Amino acid sequence: MIRPADLEQVEFTDPATIRLISTAYIDEPAMAPLVDDDGDLAILEEVEALTSARQAVRLPVPGGLDPAELLTQAAGYGWTYINAAFCYTRTTGNRFNGPERGAWYASYGKAAIETAQAEVAWHLTRELEATGVFENTTSYRELLAGFTTRFHNLNGIVGEDVLKSDPDLAYPAGQLLAHDVLGSGGNGLLYPSARRAGGTCLVALRPHLVQNVRQGDTWVFQWDGDPTPSIEHA
Repeated sequence: MIRPADLEQVEFTDPATIRLISTAYIDEPAMAPLVDDDGDLAILEEVEALTSARQAVRLPVPGGLDPAELLTQAAGYGWTYINAAFCYTRTTGNRFNGPERGAWYASYGKAAIETAQAEVAWHLTRELEATGVFENTTSYRELLAGFTTRFHNLNGIVGEDVLKSDPDLAYPAGQLLAHDVLGSGGNGLLYPSARRAGGTCLVALRPHLVQNVRQGDTWVFQWDGDPTPSIEHA
């Protein structure tokens, strides 16, 4: 079983990592029709936040997350999306987080969008497979985010359960590794995508690491009876 001490820590900087989330969870800026550019929009949203109950939605904080870690309006646009990633978890967890604490996953590097699409398509296809019906249309929006921090690096590591494609093998190993990384003061991990050869991903284990969130393009994933979806730019 691989441990944090077995991994190199590297300085990581990328201004435009990509995370895809369903547009069902995207709140379009309420003030957008009133402004001409993003600068004006930011000012109006600050004013709105002073009195808006919409900005004060309470999230279900899981047991492994200290509420003091969550971001506030002062963190700028995207703070609610970051908090949601850490508060809403699956009962089985994901590759590097259990049900007691969420994390921020993203792709980076060359062809980052193709990697993000492959990761999302695999997970939703798996859910459709459980129903036996491959009929679905879902739109996803890019959330771009910047990072400047140190991560433990799994790129170049081979043969470890933590990187395998089978969740039954990978998730228990990955969750244990991430728990140890977090406990030792680490920030997260860089790792090769299990869903796209040559793709690279990251998991940030602390909310404050996610910086400069902004929206990107929208992609439509469509399953028409086949496990492989078509993916088109909206």
